[in-house]
Amino acid sequence: MPTGTRVRSVKVANGLATVDLGARFASEGDVNSRLARLSQLVRTLTAFRGTNAVRLLIDGRTVRGVFPGIPTESPITFRFLQTPNKPVPHPPRIELLPPDDHVKAVQQRLIELGFFGDKADGRLGPVTRNGILAFQKWERLQRTGSLDARTETRLLTAARPAPLTHGPGGKRAEILLDRQVALLIEDGRVLRTIAVSTGKPSTPTPPGSYRVYAKIRRWWSTPFREWLPYALPFVGGIAFHEFLDVPVYPASHGCVRQAVAVARWTYDFAEVGMPVRVIAKS
Repeated sequence: MPTGTRVRSVKVANGLATVDLGARFASEGDVNSRLARLSQLVRTLTAFRGTNAVRLLIDGRTVRGVFPGIPTESPITFRFLQTPNKPVPHPPRIELLPPDDHVKAVQQRLIELGFFGDKADGRLGPVTRNGILAFQKWERLQRTGSLDARTETRLLTAARPAPLTHGPGGKRAEILLDRQVALLIEDGRVLRTIAVSTGKPSTPTPPGSYRVYAKIRRWWSTPFREWLPYALPFVGGIAFHEFLDVPVYPASHGCVRQAVAVARWTYDFAEVGMPVRVIAKS
């Protein structure tokens, strides 16, 4: 919102959020700026479960003609702002390649070592590639995410990762900054090793012992103005979370980024109060 915007009232009833703002909200900035702040307002309010639309008032009155192409006389949905006046297209049909026996054997080996889920389907998809990448990071191989000859050879003799530290029974996690992996542990056994990207040198993930203090399916990052799905904060604003860009090196602002392929698994595994140990050198 423009600096100095007055929030007169916000009311939510029957799936509709009615927000009454001061005149500055609709008068400051150019057209693109006004459209952007309207979209942000609707996106934020409809993020709450059960709220489907937003009615905007300015100084208690209905708004007309301020936001080009947006009929603000009636409630606004975020879906309309995403695709105004466009029909909803049918999703494209995706043809899957048939399962491959060799890929299935690799998946089964990754399952044995704790780098994959629990079902081998023989298809080289995102979950499999994440498991291969996590294995390469743990074994200190080249971080390609591809099934190269050296990776396949090491798979034959590798052992399941073991925790680096002693901890209480139940669930806990270790984040290894040098290897860029996280070990998800239960009763002293590593159930899953996942590839992550932690804080870059200018904004590092701090080593230490912490605990998950919340589970938030969709967490709004105020400083970076973006949503962080499947967030598991464990120290300040630093959390495990899903992110579209998860490079093989430390690249975040302190958080522990995870690929879409594995973030939900970590979220379901974790519990509030779960110990998290961040280790600089493994």
